[in-house]
Amino acid sequence: MSDSENKKQIKGQLELGETFLKEPDRNYHRGGRSFYFFDFDDNIAFLTTSLVLFHKQTGEELFLSSSEWALHHATIGKAPPYHDYEIRYDDVTGSFRNFRDLDINEVEKLSGKQQLFVQDVQAALNLPDLQWKGPSWHCFYHATFNQRPVSVITARGHSASTIQEGVKEFIRRGYLPSEPNYLSIYAVSNKKVREHLGDPDYKISIAELKQRAIRASVEQAIKVYGHSPHHRFGMSDDDPKNIQLIVEEMTRLKSVYPEMSFFMIETHGGDFIKHEITQQGLRSQLIHDGTSQLDLFNPTRRKT
Repeated sequence: MSDSENKKQIKGQLELGETFLKEPDRNYHRGGRSFYFFDFDDNIAFLTTSLVLFHKQTGEELFLSSSEWALHHATIGKAPPYHDYEIRYDDVTGSFRNFRDLDINEVEKLSGKQQLFVQDVQAALNLPDLQWKGPSWHCFYHATFNQRPVSVITARGHSASTIQEGVKEFIRRGYLPSEPNYLSIYAVSNKKVREHLGDPDYKISIAELKQRAIRASVEQAIKVYGHSPHHRFGMSDDDPKNIQLIVEEMTRLKSVYPEMSFFMIETHGGDFIKHEITQQGLRSQLIHDGTSQLDLFNPTRRKT
């Protein structure tokens, strides 16, 4: 790589750190904190991890991107374009095998073998920024840069340590200044996580598991940071079904903690729609550019 190309790459990676000043948490002086909850795929970042469908008659495999899955998963096996295909649930050979941890032995670890999630993050970071940065990337950077408490709530089935190792790749490449200040990590397809969330028979839907993970994360926030009417919680997600159930869960949380603030950022379809959950219903705002989403909770934040 030439010096000019190297400088261009570094500039692209560090530009956020050069242009943003660290900001105090909005309600910190009143005892409140801002908590950021993120889905990962197609939200923080676009990865090339494939989901696998199986032809009902032949067993032939068909690979879908996560965005294709989000658009069609409710009608797979029922209606076009995937009415002839089915979902298989075996963690090793089934539809979601690429979203689970590999069983890597000590010898393989010593030889440098890594989990698929880490490999997929590495592969994404070899692409131009615009191809891998998700609609909530800048918000994720903002939360990390300012060390806001962050929760990652994803449909994946990896261990928390695998998610953290994948996020470290952003640090190694210069895209994040440090590790996030993790409040919680819920990869809700992980069997141990499902059991923790009260699903020992593995029958609850992903969207409902995300609801439980949100509630558990809010309770964890109060446990760690104390109860304050000035706490603010926001989550961004791209899946329409998840968005609906997240709003439902935040509405229930608002009824339990009426003084606290709850926000849902909808990133589906390329737009940003910020929904504030109030006791009178949703208050929604269409945001036309990603930089305006940097702070989930404060539309009048200082920009530098």
